[in-house]
Amino acid sequence: MSTLQRPRDIPQVLLSVLFLALMIIACLWIIQPFILGFAWAATIVIATWPVLLRLQRMLFGRRGLAVLVMTLLLFLLFVIPIALLVNSVVDGSAPLVHDITSGTLELPDLAWLNSIPFIGAKLYQGWHSLLDMGGSAIMAKVRPYIGTTTTWFVGQAAHIGRFLLHCGLMLLFSALLYWQGEKVAFGIRYFATRLASKRGDAAVLLAGQAIRAVALGVVVTALTQAILGGIGLAITGVPYATLLTVVMIFSCLVQLGPLIVLVPSIIWLYWTGDTTWGTVLLVWSCVVGTMDNFIRPVLIRMGADLPMILILSGVIGGLVAFGMIGLFIGPVVLAVSWRLFDAWMHEVPPPTTDPDQVLEELQQFDMSGEKKE
Repeated sequence: MSTLQRPRDIPQVLLSVLFLALMIIACLWIIQPFILGFAWAATIVIATWPVLLRLQRMLFGRRGLAVLVMTLLLFLLFVIPIALLVNSVVDGSAPLVHDITSGTLELPDLAWLNSIPFIGAKLYQGWHSLLDMGGSAIMAKVRPYIGTTTTWFVGQAAHIGRFLLHCGLMLLFSALLYWQGEKVAFGIRYFATRLASKRGDAAVLLAGQAIRAVALGVVVTALTQAILGGIGLAITGVPYATLLTVVMIFSCLVQLGPLIVLVPSIIWLYWTGDTTWGTVLLVWSCVVGTMDNFIRPVLIRMGADLPMILILSGVIGGLVAFGMIGLFIGPVVLAVSWRLFDAWMHEVPPPTTDPDQVLEELQQFDMSGEKKE
C-alpha cells in the first residue's frame, strides 16, 4: 500500500531561507570592520606557523612565551616599518601634490642633459625646442591626469589611521590564532568537511598551501629585496630613499624587480660625479637584483607553485579594492581560488590530444544518445 507524500510547505521553506540569509548578512555586517585584519593575520600565521612551533620547542614548550615573542617580532617587522613608510610617503609627496593641484608645476629645464657626452647638447636643444613649440600647452593637458593619479596614490597612503587600525587588529588576531591555532584549524576543517565531506577538507589544506606559497615565495622575497635595496639607496646618498623603497616594494610584488628603481639611481650617481658610491650601488644592485632567483624557489617549494600573472593581478586588484592591505590580501585570495579550481578541474582525466578521435567517437551516437549499429 503506497502512502501519499506530504506536500512541502513552500512558505515555511522560503521564510527559513530568508531568515538564514538575514542572519548571515547581519553577521557579516557586524564583523565587516575586522575582516581585513583577520585575513591579514591568518595569512601571516599560516606562513609562520612552523617558526612558532620551533620557538615553542626552544622555550621549553611554553606556548605563551612563543606567542609573545612572535607578536613582538610582528610588531617590529610590520607595524613600525609600515608606519614610518606611510608617514614618509605622505610627508614627501605633499609638496608635489600641492604643486600639481595648484597649477604651479612646470616642466623642468633638464640642464643636466648637457653633461651627457656626444649627444647631451642635442638632447638639451631638442627638449627646449619641444617646450618652445607648446610645452606649456602639453603640461596643461597632462596636469589634470597627473594630479588625479598622484592624489589617488597618496590618498591610499593618507588613510594612515585606518591602516594602522588594521595593523593593530592584525597583531591582536595573530596572537589569538597563535595561541589557539590547532583548535581554529580543526574547526575550519570540521566545517569544510560538514559542507563537502573529504573534498571540503582537502580544499582547506590546498588553501593553506596556496597562502603559504604567496606569503613566503612572493611577499617575503619582495620585502627582502626592497628593504635591502632601500638600505643601499640610503647608504649611497640617493635622495628620497624612503619613497623609492616604497616603489621598490610595489615593483617587487608585481614581479618587476628592484632594478627598475636601482638602475636609474646608479645612473644618477654617475651623472652627478659620485662614481665611488655609484660603483658601490652597482655592485649592491647586482646582489639584490639576482637574489630572488635563489630565495623564491626555496620558499615556493614550501607552499605551491603559482602562475606569476595570478600574483600580478592579485597585487594590482587588491591595491585598488582594499588599499595598501590589498597588496598582501589580493594575491592570497586569487591564489586560494586558483588552487581550489585547479584541484576541482583535475578530478577527471584530461581530454585526448587528438580532436579527430573525439569527433569520430561522437559520430558513433545518434541524436537520442544511443550507439549506432
